[in-house]
Amino acid sequence: MNLKSRGLSMAALSVALVATLAACSSTADTTASGTPGPATSATPQAAATSNSSGDGCTATGQGYEKIDMKGATVGFSQSEPETAAFRIAETQSMKDEAEAQGATLITTNANSEIAKQVTDIQGMIAQGVQMLIVAPLNSDGLQPAFDAAREKGIPVVTVDRLVNSEACADYLTFIGSDFVDQGKRAADAMIEQTGGEGKVAILLGSSGNSVTTDRTSGFVDELATAPGLEIVAQQTANFARTDGQTVMASLLQAHPEITAVYAENDEMGVGAVTAITAAGKAPGTDIKIISIDGTHDAVQLLVDGKYNGVIESNPRFGPLAFKALMDFESDTPVPANIIIQDNEYTPENAAEKLADAF
Repeated sequence: MNLKSRGLSMAALSVALVATLAACSSTADTTASGTPGPATSATPQAAATSNSSGDGCTATGQGYEKIDMKGATVGFSQSEPETAAFRIAETQSMKDEAEAQGATLITTNANSEIAKQVTDIQGMIAQGVQMLIVAPLNSDGLQPAFDAAREKGIPVVTVDRLVNSEACADYLTFIGSDFVDQGKRAADAMIEQTGGEGKVAILLGSSGNSVTTDRTSGFVDELATAPGLEIVAQQTANFARTDGQTVMASLLQAHPEITAVYAENDEMGVGAVTAITAAGKAPGTDIKIISIDGTHDAVQLLVDGKYNGVIESNPRFGPLAFKALMDFESDTPVPANIIIQDNEYTPENAAEKLADAF
């Protein structure tokens, strides 16, 4: 993805800094950078690599008042309804880490409305929050909120989706997954599970979303290394389970030759399982399914043999977000990009790692 509008290009991350943080509520194991797979540590952790180019961002450098995290009031702006497992886990991670650090957390939910997210953030500023963590709904539209925070000297950490604003000036740092790499790893899993042969359908995420763009490009580019796999259909299912079911049913009617499905999140993949079953085919056998997220529902299907692989998209940003804010306040330079590490669930490890799913 384009660094500003289409997500984070990992090619820019030529220098890796590994930061290991104890995640109070996390049950996701993580591995060293470049080694996607089960961790051997018995203690779940949150790990990150970061773009260390430049001097980084500090409170003194930006002319911000230094604030002690213990006793501070931190605002968290959630972008979407907490009906999907990812959003539930993401918000809980913030709550758990705030409690661990002795901070007071104020939370809001924009319910998928960018205008509401702006007013939510402005409202928290009016309430006196001293730091902000924002899960942006879109890459654009939040500049008025960032301007309001900057005017009050409130540092802002963004998580999950990169925004079209300037790091260190408009917001402190971006913490998220390498979405292109997620797509690439999904393609690798698809190649392995299909033996490199078959007709593939892609259930795309929301249109105009940087996550969709990057997960698509990573998958398509990597799948090209297996000429026996042909993409026969691509259609958006809006990251939703019901849409995944409806779209999959339609695709099976139009393309009965489909033998594999790449869903750009678990919700769509789980919906696809229902449609495949209703069509009289065996999910996981007649039609292979690979998706991205790491939800309990998808990993359980993998355990049950009705799924073939899940690339984790780690939602537990709390420890990394709070560490970035504390580093900023202590004048430890904070890089523009911090990449959380994602695991992978396979038919071989799914039963053992089911408890790690969110």
